[in-house]
Amino acid sequence: MRALILSDIHANLEALEAVFVDAQSWGGFDAIWCLGDTVGYGPDPAACIERIREFDLVAVAGNHDAAAAGLIDASDFNDDAKAAAKWTAGQLDAEQRDFLTSLPLVSVQEPFTLVHGSLRDPIVEYLLDRDSAMGTLALLETSYCLVGHSHIPFVCREVQGEPGFVDFSEDEPVALGDERLIINPGSVGQPRDRDPRPSYAICDTTDNVIDRYRVTYNIAKTQEKMRAAALPAHLIDRLNHGL
Repeated sequence: MRALILSDIHANLEALEAVFVDAQSWGGFDAIWCLGDTVGYGPDPAACIERIREFDLVAVAGNHDAAAAGLIDASDFNDDAKAAAKWTAGQLDAEQRDFLTSLPLVSVQEPFTLVHGSLRDPIVEYLLDRDSAMGTLALLETSYCLVGHSHIPFVCREVQGEPGFVDFSEDEPVALGDERLIINPGSVGQPRDRDPRPSYAICDTTDNVIDRYRVTYNIAKTQEKMRAAALPAHLIDRLNHGL
């Protein structure tokens, strides 16, 4: 089975469609595993929800999904994110809100656990350092954990009980062996690793490997839509820089 691993699509339909096309060029996929934040920030929340639902889908909730569905208060978001969350909520119909409301915080797809932020705090905590990694490893009941939220791709390996972060290279598949791993595939719709290209991964459960890929897309088209929707200028500009 081949799972297309997506995170932080953030209502960026052009980026999502580019990923679908690129993934087909690498052998395609049988299912989508979505690590949260399908909506928020970008101009096409409804279309992105409907697009991923066309496939065999396993998805978990992100903080922007929860805010758009009215499950959490966006008051803790920064001003730009808060404005985008309010706009996003107004773009969804009842069925799309119900879909977001129904998303679990954690999903187990043996031997993987899927979560947006961390197992210690599924939609709030950024898993980026030893402490947050240790918190998730202490709760992890499968061999591997897939996370998003930070928009930063990485592999965290547990070696003798200690987590160690390394780059999730596009050039070298990650072998799924005996050591426990926490893996972030990066963001589809709003990369923050200073590379504006959408980042995603494909897991081949037959060969027991995960590969990461990047693809270009029409950033200007997404930005035009965002301007037409009067979304915050900072959110529009950051797409050029991968920040």
